[in-house]
Amino acid sequence: MNSNIVKSATVERDSNAFNGWFMLLVNLALIIGSAIWFLWLVANKQNPGPGLLIIAPILLCALGIVFITGHFTLQPNEARVLILFGAYQGSVRQSGFWWANPFYSKIRGGLQTGVEASSVKTGGMGRSGSLSSKISLRTRNFNSEKLKVNDKRGNPIEIAAVIVWRVEDTARAAFDVENFESYVHIQSESAIRHIASIYAYDHGEEREPTLRESADEVAAALKKELLERLDKAGVVVDEARLTHLAYAPEIAQTMLRRQQAEAVIAARQTIVQNAVNMVDLALRQLSEKSVVKLDDERKAAMVSNLLVVLCGETEASPVINTGTLYS
Repeated sequence: MNSNIVKSATVERDSNAFNGWFMLLVNLALIIGSAIWFLWLVANKQNPGPGLLIIAPILLCALGIVFITGHFTLQPNEARVLILFGAYQGSVRQSGFWWANPFYSKIRGGLQTGVEASSVKTGGMGRSGSLSSKISLRTRNFNSEKLKVNDKRGNPIEIAAVIVWRVEDTARAAFDVENFESYVHIQSESAIRHIASIYAYDHGEEREPTLRESADEVAAALKKELLERLDKAGVVVDEARLTHLAYAPEIAQTMLRRQQAEAVIAARQTIVQNAVNMVDLALRQLSEKSVVKLDDERKAAMVSNLLVVLCGETEASPVINTGTLYS
């Protein structure tokens, strides 16, 4: 990993929030108690210095109202980063009803601009475009669009992949990249393009993996590439696989004809090889069992006839010889 990335990476640390139900009772008691105190002071006019004392319950009531805004809830596989006046204070990962300093910011980052604002639909965006301090830890799927790239041999192909990913480090996801969802999408497409360029579509050199024939190896390489690229955003990739692979339309017909020709050649090779084996077996068995003795010329004629029968695409019409073998 690059040393500059390590130095600038934000380290996630746990932060303990207070039980929300207990703090709710405390805050309600503070608000109700200060209201009762205020009414009691107004009713007891003979109390010395009522003007100064009336300020105290008002301040306590205001303090209780401010404190009650510190409540928040977290669902399973959801976290919140705590930011106090721009400083990262920690992350809360445990689901439930919690209370924390009401001055912790409920938004993070700034406004999305340019490509990020238009390329990704972000679930954690506020009305003004600000990012929420809550981050989902759930596993997500990203199905890339069909990308037109050149393979290792320069052939234009169409390729797409599905990426299964999740946030592992909330601090990096929140503070080391502008928008981690946009970052995942853009880096994933870049990784797919790179992987497509280092493999041939098919018919590679001897024992060379190809996009079409080595799906597992290509998926492993794509996952490794994504893990390296997305580590800076605190994101891990659980799975990455190609979902679409085809030649580009402008060469698809040409490549189809080439594949058909190669398939015919391969089939012919198999047929000829097996036919030769069958002819050899027939000649050896005729010789071993002394069924008939053939000279070289008749053996050649028999081999020719058997190969025609075995390798021909249509049924052969037999010719019956009513004379001698040599007539």
